[in-house]
Amino acid sequence: MSTDFASLGVSPTILKALAAKGYETPTPIQAGSIPHLLDGADLLGIAQTGTGKTAAFAIPMLQILHEENERPRPTMPRALVMAPTRELAIQIKDACIEYGTGLGLKVAIVFGGVGQTPQVKALKAGVDILIATPGRLLDLMSQGHCKLSDVDILVLDEADRMLDMGFLPDVRRIMQKLPRDRQSLLFSATMPKDITALANKILYEPVRVEVTPPAATADLDIGAFDTPTFTGLPVGELQKARKRDLLVKLLEDPDFSRTLVFTRTKHGADRVVRHLVKQQIASHAIHGNKSQGARERALGEFRSGKATVLVATDIAARGIDVPEITHVINFD
Repeated sequence: MSTDFASLGVSPTILKALAAKGYETPTPIQAGSIPHLLDGADLLGIAQTGTGKTAAFAIPMLQILHEENERPRPTMPRALVMAPTRELAIQIKDACIEYGTGLGLKVAIVFGGVGQTPQVKALKAGVDILIATPGRLLDLMSQGHCKLSDVDILVLDEADRMLDMGFLPDVRRIMQKLPRDRQSLLFSATMPKDITALANKILYEPVRVEVTPPAATADLDIGAFDTPTFTGLPVGELQKARKRDLLVKLLEDPDFSRTLVFTRTKHGADRVVRHLVKQQIASHAIHGNKSQGARERALGEFRSGKATVLVATDIAARGIDVPEITHVINFD
C-alpha cells in the first residue's frame, strides 16, 4: 500500500493543497481508488462516511478535469456528483474547493429548500463540477437550466442512502440524460439488491474497492471513533423530563466535549435543545423543519466546538462527518 499521495500519481498542485490541510497519508479507500481513477477506470467503492471517500473521488476528478484543460459551456457541467442530502452535498463542494485550490476549476452546488436563482446563475456561468441532490437537479433540468451531455465523470455518493430516501427513481431519470461515454463511480456503505442492480447498469468493468468502516456499527454514520465503547443506561420507563435531566448530568462531564444526541422526532429534538440551553449547555437541533441557513449554522458551530451538543433526527444526521465527536447518545 502506498504511503503518500505523491506515489499515487497526484499532481503537485493538489499535493500542495493537501499539505495545507495537513493530509499526508492516504486512507485505504484513497490508496485503493486514486490510481485506478486517474487511469480512467469505473469504480465501485463500498465505504461509509468517515473513511475518506470524498477525497478518494474528488482528488482524481479534479486532476483529470484540470489536465483536460477545457472550459465548461454554459449550463453544461463537465462532472456531476449526486448526493442524497444537502449537508453531504455541501461537504463535497467544500472539499472540492479545498483540494482544487490553484487549479482554476469552477464548482457549483444545487439542492432544494432554497431559492434556485443563484444556482441557475452559477450554471449559466459555466461549471466544471456540479454537486447536486437529485430532486433539485431534475427540476433545473426540466426548466432547461442544466444539460448533462458534456458530463465526462459521474459520481453517485451514498447510493444506499438515496435508496432509503426514495431517490432512486429520480436518479434513474437523470441517468437517461447522461452520455454513455463517461467515467462512472458509485459509492455505498451497503449493497442491497437495488443498488447492486444500479451499479451493474451504470458501471463498466469497475474496480471494486471495499474498506472496513471505522465505526463499530454500520448504522453509525458520523465519522470515525478511535476506541468506541457502547454503554446502555437502565432508564426504564423514566418520564421524558427525567431523561432530559439525566442527559444534563451526563453532559456536565467535561469528557463529553462534542456529543451527538439522536431523538426520534423533530419536536423531541427541539424540546431537548430548549432544556439543555436552559441549563447553559450550548446546543443546537438539526432536522427537516429547520431552514437551510439554520442547519448550516448549527453544523458550523458544532464542528468549531462553539456548540458542544448537536441534537438530530436520524434522517437529518445522515452524511454528516464530524470525526471529533466524543459521544453519541440515543435519547429515545
